[in-house]
Amino acid sequence: MASRQRQEEEEVDVENEQQQEEEEEEEEEESYLSINKLEGNGISAADLKKLQEQGLNTVQAVAFTTKKTLTGIKGISEQKADKLLAEAKKLVFMGFRTATDINKARSEIIQITTGSKEFDSLLDGGIESGSITEIFGEFRTGKTQICHTLCVTCQLGYSQGGGEGRALYIDTEGTFRPERLLAIAERYNLNGEHVLDNVSYARAYNSDHQLELLVQASAMMSESRYALLIVDSATALYRTDYAGRGELADRQKHLARFLRTLQRLADEFGVAVVITNQVVASVDGAGGMFNPDPKKPIGGHIMAHSSTTRLSLRKGKGEMRICKIYDSPSLPESEKPFGIYSDGISDYKEQ
Repeated sequence: MASRQRQEEEEVDVENEQQQEEEEEEEEEESYLSINKLEGNGISAADLKKLQEQGLNTVQAVAFTTKKTLTGIKGISEQKADKLLAEAKKLVFMGFRTATDINKARSEIIQITTGSKEFDSLLDGGIESGSITEIFGEFRTGKTQICHTLCVTCQLGYSQGGGEGRALYIDTEGTFRPERLLAIAERYNLNGEHVLDNVSYARAYNSDHQLELLVQASAMMSESRYALLIVDSATALYRTDYAGRGELADRQKHLARFLRTLQRLADEFGVAVVITNQVVASVDGAGGMFNPDPKKPIGGHIMAHSSTTRLSLRKGKGEMRICKIYDSPSLPESEKPFGIYSDGISDYKEQ
């Protein structure tokens, strides 16, 4: 009898240990904390629901938000905002760290392969998670094709250069084609149906809608593992919704809010954010005579300061395209060729 009781106790201990290990693994996988952890100490479930309706689905999101923004939410008083920020900052570290800690954190960053070894070597491994990568160039330079390839490669295992996660795709120009994903999936021996199921797509119809979709994206990321968020293109709707110099200030303010929200999602969930951008001819007078490529990305300084890495694309001969590091805090200014083929982005194959 005693031995049987001892055996049952040992089985319970093993189950508890396994459950504890699973919980620890889940915590390691998730870089964010659910907003439900703030409930209590004067903060109700109704208060948290109001925050979620505004796209604040994690403790980090609350901690990163200003008091002014919180009090702007209907039903959140100044006292409640102070309470929310105080509780969030107890759970999220927001002080100084040593460069050693930062270096260790950066060593754990995931890089998603572009499909081309040459392209990946230019980026020192691939598209970096937790930051915004901007890709700009003329039409037919491969911006959308890179986005389609990344939707598939982000689903690969870490050892294959993937992110082991799903992709979110916000399309503003109507250029998303799921059949392209099937062709790319076949190249990587992935199940086409599973690949399509792991890509969440939304068409944005105006700049306000484009921003609203990020609220939905935040909710989706808090429920499932996403490795990639694509906006193709981030600026197209702003060019039509805001016309002339009279609306330039409003356009830039709205664009800054959109880009700031993108960066917040990258910080919260550790996703790789990829945005495409259009170019415009530079009309700087005599300066254009000495500039071999007078085209520049639109969005001005707001876009320049918001993007961590900026990549410039241009056409080569045939299927060849050339990518140049336009701006990066860690990568040297250099360029590499790549090719666009039926099965996605790959190294350029000379005919």
